[in-house]
Amino acid sequence: MSSQPPFTSYVELLLAALARDPDRPAVTAPDGNTVTAGHLSATVHRMAAVLAAHGAGRGRTVSVLSRNRPDALAARYAVNLAGARVVLLYDGMAAETLSRVVESADTTLLLVDPDLHDTARALLDGFTGPRPQVMTLGPLPADAAPLGPDLLAACAALPDTPTVAGTARPEDDWCIRHTGGTTGVPKGVQMAHAPFAAMLAQAPLGAAGDPPRLLACTSLAHMAGIMSDLTLVAGGTVVLHRDFDPAAVLSTVARERITHLWLLPPLLYRLLDDPTFRTTDLGSLTRITYGGCPASAPRMRQAAEAFGPVLYGWYGQSEAMAITEAGPADHADIRPDAPMTVGRPLPGVTLAIRDPEGRDLPPGEPGEVHVRSAGAMRGYWKRPDLTAQVLRGGWVHTGDVGYLDTDGRLYLVDRLKDVIIVVGGHVHPAELEDLLHAHPAIAHAAVYGVRTPDETEEVHIALVPAPGHSADDLTLPTLRTYITTHKGALYAPTAIHLLDAIPLTPVGKPDKNLLRNLPHPTP
Repeated sequence: MSSQPPFTSYVELLLAALARDPDRPAVTAPDGNTVTAGHLSATVHRMAAVLAAHGAGRGRTVSVLSRNRPDALAARYAVNLAGARVVLLYDGMAAETLSRVVESADTTLLLVDPDLHDTARALLDGFTGPRPQVMTLGPLPADAAPLGPDLLAACAALPDTPTVAGTARPEDDWCIRHTGGTTGVPKGVQMAHAPFAAMLAQAPLGAAGDPPRLLACTSLAHMAGIMSDLTLVAGGTVVLHRDFDPAAVLSTVARERITHLWLLPPLLYRLLDDPTFRTTDLGSLTRITYGGCPASAPRMRQAAEAFGPVLYGWYGQSEAMAITEAGPADHADIRPDAPMTVGRPLPGVTLAIRDPEGRDLPPGEPGEVHVRSAGAMRGYWKRPDLTAQVLRGGWVHTGDVGYLDTDGRLYLVDRLKDVIIVVGGHVHPAELEDLLHAHPAIAHAAVYGVRTPDETEEVHIALVPAPGHSADDLTLPTLRTYITTHKGALYAPTAIHLLDAIPLTPVGKPDKNLLRNLPHPTP
């Protein structure tokens, strides 16, 4: 009787990579201190032993509230090595929402960055049931009230570094990633160990030859964390920034000879618009991966001309992991007046474009994007009703509207529900945003619907003027004429809001819920 080979989790893959060269720099903290591969590995094993002693194990949930710091990476790896699932919390999310997320995930242990002790207390105050245990990632400020034991101190107190064997099984959740909605409890996507380990085993970031050097300047709770995993498995180094600052990013790329960046499109635009961009040496960059929200064809053409053949666009969802990739060839001749492709399906991914009755549609005809792959979610945490709506017959119904061309490239039109219903038809925000980004006086635009007291919707636009332009170039009558000329009267806005920057959600997407609450401007 044959037995199945033992399962190797993604953490064990990563620890094996760290062990191959323990003296190499693995992570550089925002303060400049460097953590070697050997030290990071030892920290993960020590943390896993301590966390297991505090109840972390298979079937348990540990939530982590932290800014970008090496200990946040180590804590996530340790939680998963101990067999527990992890919930990564976004710094900047409202405490009420954080509380609902943590409580709904049945969190038994909460790990807290000492810098966020006030947020942690507000989070815990929102609990309606028993509170989880709390441990901190280092000592709290001297004037702060206690929260719980110091995990780092407990690790340092161990007489030796233990070797903790992974206990996770292929079908276990490594993560519950919350997505969608800013009211109520966001949907919790259950992400299993097996497909994530398989994805990391491919180590695409190591394909260029030299070990990658990643600058993680967005939250480790989102894609920057996964990019960090890929980098460490490939034998590379992760350089951490606390948050995104375009001038600081450009300076670090030049100084640290960064090879890889992960950015959401609005952040990529801010790099292009920074006054220091043209004078910064960016020759070390070999790959800029972007995704997370729609990209503007005019701005991406600008980016391709400025950065060269290093742009890779990823389209994916938490429900299906990575789906497609657009490589340098797809950025070689971007038409500013046409949609931007998100590329072709990644290996192991099957795409279908279907109408509401489930019939496959021919190339060029838009419909809902359906995805089948090993990366499909196990389901929504405690929401079998939502799971049944999205995961049917092995296919993830993405809620995105798109079409395939005859070469198999996918083009996204919009999300099924991200439309503005105006008198006479529907306005697709992404189409209008593409047009606005082609306007020479506009650096960044976000389009959204605002509901009036009589339940109709109006088109509102938030705009950031391009360098050298002002409000005089972006009056409502001028923009209405421009939009009506190119898209028709249906798309003409009722109001525009001129801002210094488009507000972003904690993961870096335009925060359209916040924008909808802006005061109505005087025409």
